[in-house]
Order: sequence, then C-alpha cells, then structure tokens
Amino acid sequence: MQITFLGTAASEGYPDVFCGCANCANSLALGGPSLRKRSAALINDDLLIDLGPDLMAAAQMHGIPLANVTYCLQTHEHDDHLDPTNLIWRSDYSGVSNVPHLHYYASQGAFAEAKRRLGPQMADSTFFDAEVSTALNLTAHLVEPFQTFTVGPYRVTSVAANHDPSLTAMLYVIEQAGRTLFYATDTGEIGEPTWQALRAGAFRFNLVAMDHTFGLARRVNGHMNWEQFTEQLDRMRKEGLLADDARILAHHLAHHSNPPHPELVAFAAQHGYEVAYDGLCVTV
Repeated sequence: MQITFLGTAASEGYPDVFCGCANCANSLALGGPSLRKRSAALINDDLLIDLGPDLMAAAQMHGIPLANVTYCLQTHEHDDHLDPTNLIWRSDYSGVSNVPHLHYYASQGAFAEAKRRLGPQMADSTFFDAEVSTALNLTAHLVEPFQTFTVGPYRVTSVAANHDPSLTAMLYVIEQAGRTLFYATDTGEIGEPTWQALRAGAFRFNLVAMDHTFGLARRVNGHMNWEQFTEQLDRMRKEGLLADDARILAHHLAHHSNPPHPELVAFAAQHGYEVAYDGLCVTV
C-alpha cells in the first residue's frame, strides 16, 4: 500500500498568498516542499481521502492522475477538505465518461453540505437518489464514527476526531495486505472513546499521518501543536498501536505556526518524527 500526499497544508494553504509573514515569504523563496496545498491524500491509485479544493492543481503539478479513483473517504465537510464540484468535473457534464463508478463515503453532515454547495444541480434530490447516482457516476455510503467496513480491497475503520463539535469529523484506519495506515488529520488530542476503539481493534500502525496544524506554537483545542502531537505518539506506544517499523508524519500544517519545510524537518527529527510534503509518496 502506498500513500501520496496531494496536499499537506491547513485551511489557508502554505504560504497564505495574502500573508507577508516571514514563514510565507521564506517558503515562497525556497519553493519545493515548502509550498503546500490544502490537505488530501491518495492511497495507491484508487482510494482518495477528501474531495479537497486543490485536487486539480495537485494532480497536475505532481503528475498524479486521478482517473482510477474508485473510492473516496471524506473526513468532514470544512471547505478545505470538501469541494463537491470535484464530482462534477469527473462526470458526463464535463465530458468525462471513462472513469470508474465512485463509491463515496461521508457523514450525513458532509452529504448535506455537499448538496447545499452544489445548489441547483441537486435541486430537491439527495446523493442517495438514483438520478444523482447516475448523473454523478457515484454511489453514496453513509458513514459514522466507530464503524468497520469494506472499501474495495481495503478494510476501513472510522473513529471520531476531536475537531469541531458542531459537525462529525472522522479519522480513518486503512488496512490492506497486512499493512495499516492511520490518517488522523484535523484532530485535537484524541478522545477516550477513540482510544478505546483503537485498542479494541488491536491495530499496529505502520504509518501515522497526524495533525500538526499549530506546530511550534501554543497548545490548542481542535488541532494540535508539536507537544500534543508527541503526546499522542507516546500514548500510541503505550497502547501498543505502533508497529516496530512505524513511520510518523506531521501533516496539515499552518503557516502561522510551522516554519518552512527544511527548518520543520530539523525540528521534527529532534523529536522522533518526520514531515510530510506535497507529492511525497510513501510505501506503508
């Protein structure tokens, strides 16, 4: 199993193009891994995590076609993770007729937000109606936290994120061929029900991609800084959730709290983890 990071920034991108702070200016000067789009990821070539607003740019810039995407897991409905117009760009409406039928897994809130944002194109229909399924070439699957389900060749477990109490945000454990990925963006310190579910699943993570939004700044709720990040890793070790070969990657990085890539890499190395960047492909 492979994961390709299509974007690794928080909601405003990195740099925030409206910002003149030192981090944004330095990242522009450095280019390369210091330039980050809004967060999304591709597993192998067929499982997408989040219909993010930068998918088109990411696929074009990094030469990563999405034509084989057959499954998509939606973490939650915030704008930097959900742009439902991506569903239009892969449909007959845009002259696309040779892509696989998409199985789209999301919460009720994410489906409602996607319907609202598609507006007249949805009219009074829902994603579960036959005419929408045909028009958008997809099957909608309702997901809630603490479910285990089959997604093509993958076994997926959804758990609750500690992110925004006004909506349902999920983290995903993805298993294939004896290897396990924990995709844990947009979360604060992990709650006890999620720890219980992870422990009950007897998972052994070979790769963890986890929220590092507030980086070197203060402790926060709904996201994490580096101290909270490493505390969650310590808990994973104590719970026996990390495989011996586990790689740990910081993800979902905000410009106001994380320095440009080379400096952040050096900091992370001192604390036992790595930093994801756009276009990075990792074998799990």
